[in-house]
Amino acid sequence: MDESPDSYAMKPVGVVHSCFREKFGIPRQPGLVPAAEATIKLLAPANQPETVRGLEGFSHLWVVFVFHACPEGQWRPTVRPPRLGGNERVGVFASRSPFRPSRTGLSLVKLEEVVADAAGVRLHVSGADLLDGTPVLDLKPYIPYAESVPEAMAGFASTVPESLLTVRFSEAAETAIAARSELPRLRELIEQLLALDPRPATRREDNRIFGFRLYDFDVRWRVIGTEVEVAELGPGGTPR
Repeated sequence: MDESPDSYAMKPVGVVHSCFREKFGIPRQPGLVPAAEATIKLLAPANQPETVRGLEGFSHLWVVFVFHACPEGQWRPTVRPPRLGGNERVGVFASRSPFRPSRTGLSLVKLEEVVADAAGVRLHVSGADLLDGTPVLDLKPYIPYAESVPEAMAGFASTVPESLLTVRFSEAAETAIAARSELPRLRELIEQLLALDPRPATRREDNRIFGFRLYDFDVRWRVIGTEVEVAELGPGGTPR
């Protein structure tokens, strides 16, 4: 008996526009950074107001998406989760690694607003962990009575990641943030991202300058002990 299922070609129903322009710096789980905002723009033929009728009654959404920045076929049966220090291996299906056989991701985000007008259908969400340009395969409302399981076991990820670091901003960084009045949550976003220490588990030496892209600029920062210094917001370069 042939147990091989058919292959399925799936067309995205939408695309994500977010503050994250590269993989480095994105929260490792959704909801960890409430100030991380994104917009999901629906694509034809799903971009009809009827497809989101009644969605405004739900507070959260499941987003089924593709890890499009991960090269297809470059996955391994075991991975090293950051929560285990980057040293211990577990099976890929026991992790949330983006390097998966199908490159499919699942993210739970907070629904802030549903907009349907002449410009199309857009969903404004927060607590996002989604790279800009992410293809969305499906959207499903979160239903607490069916999907909240308080007694569930979470293996090696049984506790909420703590905010490990205190974040301070240089005068230059404060000035740059103040100049971006169109991004009212920018300072909050940077602070929430860096407090979780996004450095790779194997590269956590002090005083090393790190940077990641947000919107159209680079955030440059370094860690000294338990404190992060945000040095500057510089011009955006090519995604790393």
